[in-house]
Amino acid sequence: MDKEKRKGENPVPDDVEEELSHPQLLSLRQIERFGWYLKFVRRPLFQERVAVVFSAEENKIGLLENDGKINMEPDIQVRELATGKSEASMGDVL
Repeated sequence: MDKEKRKGENPVPDDVEEELSHPQLLSLRQIERFGWYLKFVRRPLFQERVAVVFSAEENKIGLLENDGKINMEPDIQVRELATGKSEASMGDVL
């Protein structure tokens, strides 16, 4: 059984415009036209926020870097993708 780590926080914050940089927001709006969406924002203590985007159609994840670039080969682990399969890559994430 997975232990919940978010402690009541939403995966995508209500104030996403304040959580992401201007370049990140511009990139997010661009990729949303291709079916991508913001899956969650990881907010580790004393570290930079990590914005994770997801394409359900392609079952792929990417990191939305602070400069707005999309890292399509992230070193990240996500518990479950839309298909319900676990995806492995970067340490523990939410």
